[in-house]
Amino acid sequence: MVIFLCYTPLVLAQCEAESKNGCHDKEEAMKLKIIAFVVILLASMIGVSLPLFSRRMPSLGPDRDLFTIVKAFASGVILATGYMHVLPDSFDDLMSDCLPENPWRKFPFTTFVAMLSAIVTLMVDSFAMSVYRKHHAKALMAGEGTDVARLENGDVQTENHGHEHHGVMNEKSQLLRHRVIAQVLELGIIVHSVVIGLAMGASENPCTIRSLIAALCFHQMFEGMGLGGCILQAEFKFKLKAIMVLFFSATTPLGIVLGIGLSKVYSETSPTSLIVVGLLNASSAGLLNYMALVDLLAADFLGPKLQTNMKLQIWSYVAVLLGAGFMSLMAKWA
Repeated sequence: MVIFLCYTPLVLAQCEAESKNGCHDKEEAMKLKIIAFVVILLASMIGVSLPLFSRRMPSLGPDRDLFTIVKAFASGVILATGYMHVLPDSFDDLMSDCLPENPWRKFPFTTFVAMLSAIVTLMVDSFAMSVYRKHHAKALMAGEGTDVARLENGDVQTENHGHEHHGVMNEKSQLLRHRVIAQVLELGIIVHSVVIGLAMGASENPCTIRSLIAALCFHQMFEGMGLGGCILQAEFKFKLKAIMVLFFSATTPLGIVLGIGLSKVYSETSPTSLIVVGLLNASSAGLLNYMALVDLLAADFLGPKLQTNMKLQIWSYVAVLLGAGFMSLMAKWA
């Protein structure tokens, strides 16, 4: 990022091409920001908390068909967020006329950074699982050696004991994968949420803020449901669940507050802002697209539950298309 910033001449501290439309009212914008802070916070908390209360609502339990369909819908929302909102925003920032033509319009930095982000996400996913399996393989071998030594006449017993160990290891491995997915997914969502909250807080355009409020409430609620489902499957302790819910729910509202505080010095069209926000959006897009396709959709649709239930699989595909479709439609306003 430092190398990229060095290419930007200091004389471009403010883009001369910045245009202002007629919808510019500072007082009205501030009222809408306060409303946005409250409703987005509530929508986020409701969305991410619903799956966590599924134990009190048996129909939404992780083993139920309804949970699978709702999670598919939320996964479609996350997928569309990456492709239809975050990625185009990054293109707009890094291809802006406010940046020098060389290097920003000579090379597709958005797709390059998104690609690297997806690869890094895969590496985190892969290395976490490898370290876990290596650690537990050693523990399993040591345990089996001790148990076999204690068995006097145990070919059948040893075989059964090994199967039990293998089943426990698979369960623990799947649990770790759910935990990695939940934490990495939240990281990608938080990055994008801070950026969009900052932009809303710094804006003095009521027309833009109104459209963003509706779009972000829908986005935060259903994206939160997808994240909440992952947190539920990860079986975290209550304290960590509460921390993850708080971080997700508060990130966009805190971004709005930060944007309000920086509104006098922050400019969406300054070269530094365009580069930093553009690169963050590209990184978030790559992470969200990878997580939605690989860790959420592919993991469920290629898993045994949907592979053995064609009717549920069809309904889940319908839910994915609806989630992606509604979120794509939101791109018309925000």
